[in-house]
Amino acid sequence: MMSDLTKLTVAAARDALRAGEVTAADLTEACLTAAEGSRALNAYSVVTADKARDQAAAADARIAAGDAPDMCGIPLGIKDLFCVEGVPSQAASNILSGFLPQYESTVTTKLWDQGAVCLGKLNMDEFAMGSSNETSCYGPAVNPWRREGDNRGLTPGGSSGGSAAAVSADLCLAATGTDTGGSIRQPAALTGIVGIKPTYGRVSRWGIVAFASSLDQAGPMTKTVRDGAIMLRAMAGHDPKDSTSADFAVPDFEAALTGDIRGRKIGIPKEYRVDGMSAEIEALWHRGAEMLRDAGAEVVDISLPHTKYALPAYYVIAPAEASSNLARYDGVRYGRRAKLGSGDGITDLYERTRAQGFGAEVQRRIMLGTYVLSAGFYDAYYIRAQKVRTLIRRDFEAVFADGIDAILTPATPSAAFAIGSMEDKDPVEMYLNDVFTVTVNLAGLPGVSVPVGLDGSGLPLGLQIIGRPWEEAEMLNTASVLESASGFSAKAEKWW
Repeated sequence: MMSDLTKLTVAAARDALRAGEVTAADLTEACLTAAEGSRALNAYSVVTADKARDQAAAADARIAAGDAPDMCGIPLGIKDLFCVEGVPSQAASNILSGFLPQYESTVTTKLWDQGAVCLGKLNMDEFAMGSSNETSCYGPAVNPWRREGDNRGLTPGGSSGGSAAAVSADLCLAATGTDTGGSIRQPAALTGIVGIKPTYGRVSRWGIVAFASSLDQAGPMTKTVRDGAIMLRAMAGHDPKDSTSADFAVPDFEAALTGDIRGRKIGIPKEYRVDGMSAEIEALWHRGAEMLRDAGAEVVDISLPHTKYALPAYYVIAPAEASSNLARYDGVRYGRRAKLGSGDGITDLYERTRAQGFGAEVQRRIMLGTYVLSAGFYDAYYIRAQKVRTLIRRDFEAVFADGIDAILTPATPSAAFAIGSMEDKDPVEMYLNDVFTVTVNLAGLPGVSVPVGLDGSGLPLGLQIIGRPWEEAEMLNTASVLESASGFSAKAEKWW
């Protein structure tokens, strides 16, 4: 069945392609059909059918010649933050409307070099600022999951909401995402898929539209931990074009999935028991710890005392870096340009272009960031937030030095919520969605969200494993144990 091809994992598709049981062209056509037939999910911003077919044909030729890397012939969706040469890449913002990059991001270059297939660009929050994909100029992406007995549209999370929805609904075999404060892990948890945020510097940021440069990190969003391991290896590696890219060898993450975690020490941080966390997530967290204990790991309580300052520190540092990064969108070089009257000058051009081009959330963060960087407030806010960041990193260093191999936490404070349900609330309520994820970005650590169960209304819930720096292989092995112990295999019932 053609439609069943889209349900394949990357690992299964790789093996079927090499065995000659399926062609990249067939896989690609199945995914293109699924993408075209799922407009109700609004996951894709652009479908690149011609490019996909050309790449699939090239992949089939490579496979026939016996030159097939792991990702060869695998159809992927690409978050709209990654520049793909000649393809609209506008970070879901009106200010970049009409922008066609004349270059390719390092991550997508690596994937195409492996023979992967570009199905198109995926919806996201504008400039990756959001936790629900509702700030996008394309309109919100929609979660394929629904509450039992309730037809209201749910958010797939953000900012990589289109990526999460597309992988969850089998519109591509895997997708790229980016994570600045949880933008891979939170949507992965809300859609029942796996999302990996690598160590800062493991994956090149070159050619990815910047939000907060000291926090942004690209990673894979996949159906299984094994798929994430395969795709991460293809994406990772040193890049001289990115000064923050680490010159470390990339291990074979897939080979590390032995399923043996006997004797590993897993930390449970008491500070992650936050007010308002649902009883179901608390119970799931407890169950996850039991699964790891049953697999032979030692589960111990730990303390990360500065956790409570992570969210406020993040929402000072990230907007400060955003206000600096987004200063380049001024209507002069590329993207949207406002119309001017005869007596208007360059300042009018800047002001009008930015007012028209940026959405409300992006404007809020630019203003917040400019404020905390301004004279008189720089020391009180920005410098203090950076000091808190150092303390948060030291908390993690201390527990790792104490022999902890990985840390188990919830991924999100709740299951997916209804689109529009946060509209009239204080923006801080939306920011609280990142409460379990921002510490990982502030400390530059790797983290992975794994689907572990369903809540009472049939929606997926995920747990997060935080690893030691550069030890994604060990982190993913622990994640694979959690994945197999939970036996999570639920899929959203098709309604779109």
